[in-house]
Amino acid sequence: MPQKSQRLKRTQVIAVVFLTIAGVVNYLDRSTLSIANHSVSQELHLSGAQMGLLLSAFSLAYAFAQLPVGAMLDRFGSRAMLGLGMLVWSLAQVAGGFIQTLNHFLAARIVLGVAEAPLFPAGAKVVNEWFAVRERGGPTGTFIASSTIAPMIAPPLLTVLMLSFGWRPMFVIMGVLGVLVSVGWYVVYRNRDEVALTEAETAYLNDGVQIEERPKGLSFAEWGTLFKLRNTWGMIFGFMGVIYMVWLYLTWLPGYLEHERHLSIARTGWLVSIPYIFGTFGMAGSGYIADYLLKRGMAPIRSRKWPVCVGLIGAAAFTVPAAYTPSTALAITYVSLAMFFVNLASGSAWALVSVAAPRHLVASLGSMQNFGGYLGGSFAPVITGIVVDQTHSFVNALLISAGVAFAAAFVYLFVVKEVAPAPLPRAATTQPT
Repeated sequence: MPQKSQRLKRTQVIAVVFLTIAGVVNYLDRSTLSIANHSVSQELHLSGAQMGLLLSAFSLAYAFAQLPVGAMLDRFGSRAMLGLGMLVWSLAQVAGGFIQTLNHFLAARIVLGVAEAPLFPAGAKVVNEWFAVRERGGPTGTFIASSTIAPMIAPPLLTVLMLSFGWRPMFVIMGVLGVLVSVGWYVVYRNRDEVALTEAETAYLNDGVQIEERPKGLSFAEWGTLFKLRNTWGMIFGFMGVIYMVWLYLTWLPGYLEHERHLSIARTGWLVSIPYIFGTFGMAGSGYIADYLLKRGMAPIRSRKWPVCVGLIGAAAFTVPAAYTPSTALAITYVSLAMFFVNLASGSAWALVSVAAPRHLVASLGSMQNFGGYLGGSFAPVITGIVVDQTHSFVNALLISAGVAFAAAFVYLFVVKEVAPAPLPRAATTQPT
């Protein structure tokens, strides 16, 4: 087995550390408006409907930006695209601290959503480029865990900033932090094709895969080829079930604890962090489980697909009793276990991206999956709100989420297969790496 050089080890650590920090900043920036909700609506004299529009502007812009961003990542590389994305979203965050009207705020949130779109597809591409196939799960789970770490620390951290300086300086401080991270990323990180690798380093990175001819640039025809693959559609529709449940808990868990379980706002703030601790373990552990299954002889796609299926079924199984139990303690326990399993599924889904496409199409496939996930996930807060308004209870909303997760597990199980990608319209056909 080829040995890993010290330079490769250093590059891998730098990449994962920066991706994780960027992910935490990413989710903290998304959370600033939620934390400042009451203060913003009072100062700008916004109605509930206007505030809802402002809150939803980000997720829709983020979803629809995924498709072009993935193709651009595969064409221009993660160094430039992620560096530019971080810089632009951080400037949009800074701008949020100076706006005076609803329209200006809407524009800032839309730019924030578009600019944040490259992060996770870029992460999948970085892992594919700098890690051998047998070790890609661990780093994927590590940087994806930022999506549960940040919501866990956001309420206390951002609340302290807002109470100490005001909501406008809070936006500016977080934006400046993002600018610093973006500059650091661009200065320190290098794409694989920007580094002169030794034969031993190339052999290590290509161990266990067929050597891919170095692509000269992504064409539209190649990008479109992904839509002809059953795995692409399986990952798009399957990830809808993952993000639907993730966003239900992200947007409605505090309200569920306050209204369904009659907890105070202060107590809710602390209890909300418990499920995210479990979610972090599920997310971080997902990649290591996938790598373990691969080392035990399971095929690459199956080693990722099965943890996704188990995660979705487990999340559905624990969401159902959370809906019905009269005990608040048991409800927190069930929700925590559901969060563990749904984040196990989410992390495994991103690990799946790194083995399901050729290296020069990984970001494109990841963005397609993320588009489907966030398009489906954007319905979760709306449907939940309608159900709660009509029934004055979260029971049916939680059951709907469980049903969606269960259906998504069957999509992954029966649609996503261990098959090679279809021939690409390039002179030399490539194989997945």
